[in-house]
Amino acid sequence: MTARAFIIAAPRSGSGKTTVTLGVAAALRARGVRVRVAKSGPDYIDPAFHAAATGRPGLNLDSFAMPPALIDALAAEVAQAADTVIIEASMGLFDGIEGEAGRSGAAADLAARLGLPVVLVLDISGQSQSAAAVVRGFAGHDPRVRIAGVILNQVASERHRAQASAAIEALGLPVLGSLPRDGAVRLPERHLGLVQAEEHPALAAQLAALAERAEAHIDLDALTALGAPVNPAGPAPVALAPPGQRIALARDVAFSFAYEHLMAGWRRAGAEILPFSPLADEAPADHADACWLPGGYPELHGERLAQAFRFLDGVRAFARTRPVHGECGGFMVLGEAIEDAEGRSHPMLGLLGHATSFARRRLNLGYRRAVTLDASALGPAGTRLRGHEFHYASVTQAGDDAPLVALSDGQGKEMGPSGSRRGRVSGTFFHVIATDGQSSGAEP
Repeated sequence: MTARAFIIAAPRSGSGKTTVTLGVAAALRARGVRVRVAKSGPDYIDPAFHAAATGRPGLNLDSFAMPPALIDALAAEVAQAADTVIIEASMGLFDGIEGEAGRSGAAADLAARLGLPVVLVLDISGQSQSAAAVVRGFAGHDPRVRIAGVILNQVASERHRAQASAAIEALGLPVLGSLPRDGAVRLPERHLGLVQAEEHPALAAQLAALAERAEAHIDLDALTALGAPVNPAGPAPVALAPPGQRIALARDVAFSFAYEHLMAGWRRAGAEILPFSPLADEAPADHADACWLPGGYPELHGERLAQAFRFLDGVRAFARTRPVHGECGGFMVLGEAIEDAEGRSHPMLGLLGHATSFARRRLNLGYRRAVTLDASALGPAGTRLRGHEFHYASVTQAGDDAPLVALSDGQGKEMGPSGSRRGRVSGTFFHVIATDGQSSGAEP
């Protein structure tokens, strides 16, 4: 028997989806319920908090970047190993990109495809009965998406709660809880989102506080009862072919942005993943046949990485005979140097010719499509990929390496060549989520 699942969403970012999701998940876990949480859209940070709250791996489901069959299979796989599955939306419920129907990246796509009910978290600060108009609009916006209930957040008083609740319940929708403004738990933030779960100074205590608030102010029995079963599906396809049989994976707080579905897909394909920590001055395993440097926060650890000589020398030696690929932060470390927020330059691997700066910030954010221009760890020439960019660092020295991919935005508008490749080394700010299964015909 599979789990019952539902989506926690909101009209906009900042409404309290994440703290509600974490509180509900932690409270259910404390009751002995097997809980899994998935994040809608591209996000590395929230799934680590979900894992901490549930004791089970986090996951992403992305309607733009993942083929529909992969979404179906991952959702079914998660449901088989849980009693309750929660999907946390990103931004507003219907926020995505224009384009192919059902592949906007919005959580509404997942609700429609998987047939799951949506619970809206409403920040009602500055309003009361008017909240019902917001709910009415969301409930009628898309007939494929069913709003099943509401959780009120930032409630100022009992009178405030009663007025908003009565107006919403008059629409025929239950108010499943109301979280008071007083005593709200706030998680610390930095650029790119929350401070990472493994760096959080008091995560266990804050999760316990969130669970206590959920137990006190949300009807957890009613919430879980409205969940819908997840349909069975076949085995999950491999989102990206593994770059080797034994993959050395950089893994610590400077290199933490590795998607769970990619790692799981590599293991399903028979690959072995060998983690190592650059911050602990570890080199990739000698017996690995590919090295992957994921994104993260190397810009916060430039001095330490520059002094990690076993790591630096080990990767340089590795690259002489085997492929090395870097995504975003990993791409930055493959270059000549990183300039930190204070303007200090730290030498890096020098395997590619670019240099990057976190002092000269420029936000790059959005879905991306990419086509590889030559064979690399991402696949043969002409491999079509979907993913995203999210970084503030900028390239201050372009270098003269060949580009790695032809990049487009999520709607297919060309952005030009991007990334770098030199010999067996490749890198790009682009984070891959999955191949899109089409043949491009691109020439090497």
